[in-house]
Amino acid sequence: MKNNLKVKRAIRNITQEELATIIGVSRQAINSIELGKYVPSTILALKLSKYFGTSVNDIFELEDTD
Repeated sequence: MKNNLKVKRAIRNITQEELATIIGVSRQAINSIELGKYVPSTILALKLSKYFGTSVNDIFELEDTD
């Protein structure tokens, strides 16, 4: 699964640590999502989309291999 989380975070000019605190997860979780090592739960994906004011599909993109 591809994601634009790092780009969204850069636009807001916030660190992984800041985003993690706002969303209620660890910085490592945010890092793993950005690196594509971890696929977030539906609830976490919805929290991220709500924070960035966009759709889940705007942050996460399902690839043909998923």
